[in-house]
Amino acid sequence: MDKQQQSQFEFVALMASLMSIVALAIDAILPALDIIGADLGTNNTEDFQLLITMIFLGLGIGSLLFGPLSDSLGRKPIVFLGFGLFIIASVICIYADNLNTMIFGRILQGIALSAPRTISIAIVRDSYSGDYMARIMSFITVVFLLVPIVAPALGKLILDNYNWQAIFYVQLLFSVLVSIWFWFRQPETLHKPNRIRFSRSIFIEGTKELVKYKNTIGYTIISGFITGSFMVYLSTSQQIFQMQYNLADEFPYIFAGLAISVGLATFLNGILVLKIGMRRLVNIASIAFFGISLLYVIMYFDSPNPSIYILLSFFGLQFFAIGFLFGNLRSLAMEPVGHIAGIAAAITGFISTMMAVPISAFIGKYVAGTALPLFVGFSVFGVLSIFLLIYLKAFKSRLLPF
Repeated sequence: MDKQQQSQFEFVALMASLMSIVALAIDAILPALDIIGADLGTNNTEDFQLLITMIFLGLGIGSLLFGPLSDSLGRKPIVFLGFGLFIIASVICIYADNLNTMIFGRILQGIALSAPRTISIAIVRDSYSGDYMARIMSFITVVFLLVPIVAPALGKLILDNYNWQAIFYVQLLFSVLVSIWFWFRQPETLHKPNRIRFSRSIFIEGTKELVKYKNTIGYTIISGFITGSFMVYLSTSQQIFQMQYNLADEFPYIFAGLAISVGLATFLNGILVLKIGMRRLVNIASIAFFGISLLYVIMYFDSPNPSIYILLSFFGLQFFAIGFLFGNLRSLAMEPVGHIAGIAAAITGFISTMMAVPISAFIGKYVAGTALPLFVGFSVFGVLSIFLLIYLKAFKSRLLPF
């Protein structure tokens, strides 16, 4: 492996690590949600979901601050600002003695983690464009997905041997290690001549510039639909597998297996995107995303949950389709706006996240004794995505390259 290949490999691994702290903060506590709730004085499953959805709320809010700041001050200082805030937020979560304090800590964690999450995307856009950006984003996502694969199992291991507070200490340790790596190995990608002077109008001007690009807004909205649908799964997976199917011990392994499905699709996307193109892949995956969920709704409408094997098969196929959507949608949204990558990553991230949070909260409250509402949500937002793709004229060319 030559120096260039090693450099690109390390770049992918480092950007994935910046994003992975978000996944660790979300997924590692999944096996402990009911225990955390009991310690904080609640056994309401909707309260458990708040510990997941509220971190996404913080991710959306924080991106509006850190994106513009990175366009003005550079990428690296903002990442470290986020890490510092994450330490404070994690301490609040560790010592929380009631639900409101924990929710505040989770929102603050989300705000803090929006810095490495948003800036890593801006760094990728600083360095790559077009299908090559989609390819790099796919490989970053593959590495990033290693964390959701192992995080619930890690959380359960920590929980079995220590307590739920120890999960937050592990998150802190991981963030410190990644920040040290980032400090020494990642050069600044936004050089001073390309920086935008920070002012009160930077967000307004950036928004005015962003809305000029119909595709950027359109693909961002589709990303919000897909992210919101997937967030329902994240916030209710513990409830479905541990409570509806009584698979508490198996839950970390089930979660890991489904994450592998997303990872496999994302890896294949990195190979296929240069041959087929990200637009065609998004078209095909959107149709599959809608079709799989619609089939489940037709088969199990007004019926009890199917066997766990059938449910896992549908989830696996659904997430395989999602694996072709996440990176490509974000790359398509960012493609026209490289000249304002920081503010663009912030605004697009804010829009998709602010769409996803209410979608997740609304659908999640119906997931009481059945997984059907998840697939209803998948199918509704799948068809809306297809209609929006048609509006964007993304279907004007053939779906397949043959």
